[in-house]
Amino acid sequence: MKDKKPRGLSPLVGALVGVLAGAFNPCMVHAQDSGDSAFKFSGFGTVGIGVSDNSDSRYVNAGHLRGFTKKVSGEVDTRLGLQGTFKLDRTFSATAQLLTRQDRKGSWTPAVEWAFVKAQLTPQWSVRAGRMGTPYYAVSDFRDVGYANTWIRPPIDVYGQVPFRTHEGIDTSYQLSFDGGTVTTQALAGRSIDRARGIRGDLTPIWGLNSIIELDNGLTLRVGHVQGDFTVDSARLTPLVAFIRSVGALELADQLEFKDDKGAFTGIGLAYDQNDWIVNMEYTKRHGETLISDTTSWFATLGYRFGPVAPYITVSQAKVQSYNITAQIPPPLAPTFAGLFAGQNIAQKTLALGVRWDAYRNIAVKAQIDRVSPDRFGLFEPNPNIANPVPGQKINVFSVAVDFVF
Repeated sequence: MKDKKPRGLSPLVGALVGVLAGAFNPCMVHAQDSGDSAFKFSGFGTVGIGVSDNSDSRYVNAGHLRGFTKKVSGEVDTRLGLQGTFKLDRTFSATAQLLTRQDRKGSWTPAVEWAFVKAQLTPQWSVRAGRMGTPYYAVSDFRDVGYANTWIRPPIDVYGQVPFRTHEGIDTSYQLSFDGGTVTTQALAGRSIDRARGIRGDLTPIWGLNSIIELDNGLTLRVGHVQGDFTVDSARLTPLVAFIRSVGALELADQLEFKDDKGAFTGIGLAYDQNDWIVNMEYTKRHGETLISDTTSWFATLGYRFGPVAPYITVSQAKVQSYNITAQIPPPLAPTFAGLFAGQNIAQKTLALGVRWDAYRNIAVKAQIDRVSPDRFGLFEPNPNIANPVPGQKINVFSVAVDFVF
């Protein structure tokens, strides 16, 4: 699920959206509760508000401009998604998902998250083509469906590592059943683009493998790896690289250029949901060849259901391993690179306590308190109205949300 504007769709995805637009024609839609319905429609959403005890920095989802400060805000967690699937025949179907949430420009323009066709070639083997969610994380496909998750939001220390959310291309999945469970393996290839604040990030080509083992005893194991050639187009970065070259620091310029640099992300996850116990754990590693910090991150969640009420606790952490700049930095450029390194220091720790109440069959009410300890600015967004924000402050975040599906 990624923040892309409909006008930016490739011709392939645009064609798929057209197919699904026709599917919304009432004359083509069978009764939704019919077992052989040609068209299925569903939706999900969250109405959430929150506040922090700090105005120097804003608690945001990755890449967002606005978030929680001492002023109550609903812009971090509130969202609405609509999804339609049109079954063409026994083999082929088309799916589109439209998502409204705060995007990277700070607006709420609906964006096409998914738009793909699927061929179910055998009961075990399927192929999809179009725009799809990229499986960086264990809950990538439903990270925005709050009702499907225990927390109000997936732990940001882990899920804030990668700004890319979707790719356009092709993937294939094969499911193998065995005594006591199933194994599903997915391979993907394509292209992924992300735009924010005048910066265009491009992973081309991108490829990945994702494997999930689901056991009948409630245990799920997952491992995934995605990598690509990373290029950045930035009006501010280009003149800086040119200046560095002009003073003869060629190795430093090469390490800062962001052109066809290798980038990789690996994740390992475990989930257990049985006999009222809820366990989720995930470990991820981000690696690049240029000034995007190498990081490792992890989280662990433990919860227990008391009927419809499930309290839970989550601990998480993001660490910086390297800034990937090994060339000598000329003394006149030291302040500039100190600022660049500070911006890449996303290290922080979080302790979260929360409770989920399944109020109705399709509605969950949640409350959560996060105590975040950033090493510097962490994954917070500095407040532009504060001239000299103080880094490294412990920040408490209080949030409530109502999740629903239909």
